[in-house]
Amino acid sequence: MEKNAKIYISGHKGMVGSAIIRTLRSKGYKNLIYRTSKELDLTNQLATKDFFQKESPDYVFLAAAKVGGIEANNKYRAQFLYENLMIQNNVIHQSYKYKVKKLLFLASSCIYPKFSEQPIKEEYLLSGKLEPTNEAYAIAKIAGIKMCETYNYQYGCNFISAMPTNLYGPNDNYDLKNSHVLPALLKKFHKAKMNKSDSVKVWGSGAPKREFLHVDDLADACYFIMQEYNGRVSLNIGTGEDITIKELAQLIRNITGFKGGIKWDLDKPDGTPRKLLDVSLIHKLGWHHKLNLKEGISQVYTEKFHSDN
Repeated sequence: MEKNAKIYISGHKGMVGSAIIRTLRSKGYKNLIYRTSKELDLTNQLATKDFFQKESPDYVFLAAAKVGGIEANNKYRAQFLYENLMIQNNVIHQSYKYKVKKLLFLASSCIYPKFSEQPIKEEYLLSGKLEPTNEAYAIAKIAGIKMCETYNYQYGCNFISAMPTNLYGPNDNYDLKNSHVLPALLKKFHKAKMNKSDSVKVWGSGAPKREFLHVDDLADACYFIMQEYNGRVSLNIGTGEDITIKELAQLIRNITGFKGGIKWDLDKPDGTPRKLLDVSLIHKLGWHHKLNLKEGISQVYTEKFHSDN
């Protein structure tokens, strides 16, 4: 990407979009454009068309999405399917119409089958049934990946998809009803410490294994892909390492300094048993993550909750 190129970052207020902006600014890019959801409703076809007609960006990072944890995905299935489909359709199509040089679509590791062979290779997409609790979101993201592929095939576009693993970092969502597991645990253990509680209740059995990537590492990977990769294969982005939820809870308990116990709520769903991405492809291209999990969580905890300590 040329230093003077006009770059559109959709979803710039979110965790991923804001991290991409931080990375681009650190690399010397200044011609960045973005809009809040109030300024531009990306589910609105005409509004999105007018924006692209007016701004005509050279490059697009498609990070806008409706996101949430297990409970939100399960409860708001129609919204997750409709809103994500509309956002993707509008941004990808208008990027084609207004001749965007390159687009990076951020999908999700939940696109892969629930009982996929581990670690999960990019080629395992559509090889089995999805996890029911986030099926609607996953189907929307799969549609976005296929839209990029087909626009490449039919129109010769340079539209690339990337599948990040579970993310955490600045601007994460800490609402216990809608957040993902890592920020939810951080908030629970911090509150328990401040309230001097005897224990913290955690969903499920603790047995499932998950991979976690700091969002600054993801933003670095996105920048790397836009600079270095023009292939047609979608790319997994992760660490290549995973941890059980039980181990994660214990790690977060230690980082927060909570001294009480952990109670497991076996009436709550575990979700997919394991979800570890095979990141050999992006490693071969030359990108690797920088922050290890303990260091990353400690950094996030200090930044987010230091005022309460």
